[in-house]
Amino acid sequence: MKVTKTLAIIASLLFLQSGFSQELQLTKKDSIVQSAWIFGLGFNAVDDAGSEFNNVFNFSDNWNIVPFPSRLSIGRYFKGGLGLEAIGSYNQYQEGKTIDGIIAVEDIDYYAIDFRVSYDLNMILGETGWFDPYVGIGAGYTDANNQGRGTYNASVGFSTWLSFRFGLVFNSTGKWAMSTENATNHIQHAAGAVYRFGIEKGLSKKGEEKLALIREMEKEQLRQDSIAAAQRAEEEARLLAERLKKEEEAAQLAAEEKAKFDSENARKKQIEESIKALGYVYFDLNSSFLNANDKALLDRLAIILEENPSVVIKVTSHTDSRGSNNYNQWLSERRVKRTTDYLISKGVDAKRIQGVGFGEDKLTNECDDKIYCTEEKHRENRRSEFSVFSY
Repeated sequence: MKVTKTLAIIASLLFLQSGFSQELQLTKKDSIVQSAWIFGLGFNAVDDAGSEFNNVFNFSDNWNIVPFPSRLSIGRYFKGGLGLEAIGSYNQYQEGKTIDGIIAVEDIDYYAIDFRVSYDLNMILGETGWFDPYVGIGAGYTDANNQGRGTYNASVGFSTWLSFRFGLVFNSTGKWAMSTENATNHIQHAAGAVYRFGIEKGLSKKGEEKLALIREMEKEQLRQDSIAAAQRAEEEARLLAERLKKEEEAAQLAAEEKAKFDSENARKKQIEESIKALGYVYFDLNSSFLNANDKALLDRLAIILEENPSVVIKVTSHTDSRGSNNYNQWLSERRVKRTTDYLISKGVDAKRIQGVGFGEDKLTNECDDKIYCTEEKHRENRRSEFSVFSY
């Protein structure tokens, strides 16, 4: 009784720990990209209205966008959260937009190449695995409003990841001219798709905590297994004895089933041999009538069927090769009907008889249309045969 109670307590503890372990399994959410190359393709919008951070959402008057992908980037991001990125972009100041405080009277091309150092704010906020906000600083060269200038850049943005490889990026960059002479500051916004390759993965802080807890639980599991080893051995011995007893009973039952099966097969074989021993019903030329010998054979067949009420037989009737195929098919079907009707008249249920006429298709010898044969040879083909269809 004491041993049984101990086993019950241990089983309960193991069950609770098992459920807790399932909750602590590491998942994709616990895995993060620690370093990778990132390639991006997207669109950019330039606000060079001359008002800098005023009216930044005046899309209709201040924002310049071309209707095709206009931004290309490549960068390398490291485990510490730092990233290096090179960005090339094209745009076009559009006629009617405000440029440097003046309405543009024609379209003017915009080109920029920038280099940026960024920092992943998830290093401070904590990894989410799918949302990466960042800030960045850098420098570049921009040709805008037909004026080239070097720029100091400051960026803020975020990436949202649809999978480990594919995501979307959104950012805004303020660009300050290194020389204020005849060159204004402006803002460049960007949105696009990004692809990561050369990925190195690792665990997030939450994932590392999970892993440490899982390892502790595994140690506890091993300790419990060691304590419960003797009880398990006793239980396994009892179960083994029960299994051996069940196997012995199953073997005995299988032997009985086999003996029954063999007996049934022997009975079926005896029925088949009895029907086969009757022989065939033979017909006269162009006739489907049964003579006295034929009826005597069918009487014996009816007795066999009466003694074995589960047996269903198949009756197949045939002709010799003389005559047309259509005529012989019709005649064989007449012979089947005569044969089965006689059996039915002797009390055999019609449902226990499957009848088929084959015409001259299944000759028992070489006497086809091309071979001359004696009447005795032809008679061998004018027959009704009997076989067991089912039991």
